[in-house]
Amino acid sequence: MIRHLSNHFDICLFAINEETPRASWVNEVSPYCITIKTVVISKFQSLRSMLLHHHIPFQSAYFYSDAAQQSLNEFVRECQPDVVFCHLLRMSEYAKRLNIEPKVLDYMDAFSKGMERMQSTSSWWLKIPSRIEEKRLLKYEEEIFDRVQYHIIISEQDRAHIPHQERERIDIIPNGVDFEYFAPTAAEKTYDLLFNGHMSYPPNIASALYTAHEIFPMLRTIDKDITLHIAGADPVQKIKDLNGGGITVTGWVDDIRTVYSSSRILVAPMVISIGLQNKILQAMAMKIPCVISTMANNALGAEHNKHVLVANTPEEYCRYIHQLLHDTNFYRNIAESAYQFVKSNFTWEENTDKIARVILSLLKEKDND
Repeated sequence: MIRHLSNHFDICLFAINEETPRASWVNEVSPYCITIKTVVISKFQSLRSMLLHHHIPFQSAYFYSDAAQQSLNEFVRECQPDVVFCHLLRMSEYAKRLNIEPKVLDYMDAFSKGMERMQSTSSWWLKIPSRIEEKRLLKYEEEIFDRVQYHIIISEQDRAHIPHQERERIDIIPNGVDFEYFAPTAAEKTYDLLFNGHMSYPPNIASALYTAHEIFPMLRTIDKDITLHIAGADPVQKIKDLNGGGITVTGWVDDIRTVYSSSRILVAPMVISIGLQNKILQAMAMKIPCVISTMANNALGAEHNKHVLVANTPEEYCRYIHQLLHDTNFYRNIAESAYQFVKSNFTWEENTDKIARVILSLLKEKDND
């Protein structure tokens, strides 16, 4: 998004981090920004902020600090931006304190709905705080709506869960795929199944556990040699414990394309997710067939049995996976249809151009005023 928006605007990037960002990360975005400022917030600062700012969602308070706000204020004085683009609700506490208009908010997902769904799979000791967080997010999502001039969100189902009565004003801008980067690659297939994502994120944890405990054992009664790769940064202990017996668990992967290209099928049984899953878009772009849940497909909008296979029970997942693994023509047809689907519907160029046009119109209105 930054790369494509830089074709229209000079971008000053301000980023909050939990750790000092690697030089390679900064170097990746530097060509598209005229200046970059990163601020690291320690765990102590985050916990202190959660105590001090108890009127806002935990996740917003976690990433907020008065010192970081001061740093942002100084950054803004230096850059003199014409518009503020706020990525995620978690950063909106900073944006709303800036005396700059217009402001653009990228909700990405409806976090309040995600928190509601999370309660069904949370441990008993997390149910009360997650319920509190859901209520705070509902209130905050509605409040912040009136503090910005333009809103975008990733899917129709996410927009429907934003509590504001004027939520239809939110533009739906899905994620895109870098088709030059995520291109089909001829490589040896060392794993039958892949589940990937940030493996300390509760929706990914729940889905990986469902795959390992409900789907994989049933598949092994049909094919005892089937393999599953669970890949992604920061796996929690319960994910690490899955390693063995045909399941391989890896942490951070420097090049995620190697994970896709070495796998035959992506499985994404998202049970509490919100938003549009990048992992599915990326796999489809690399011609890796995907077997996904209805919840995951609600945001994607693909056709079952043509672009993806949609399953909702372990039996359905097993049936579709088995068919893909043993019917070469079916596998190729799904892979090719999936590729054409994402090429037609999920390009960064088209999506960011729409955002750019709206921002330019907002700036024109501002000049006329």
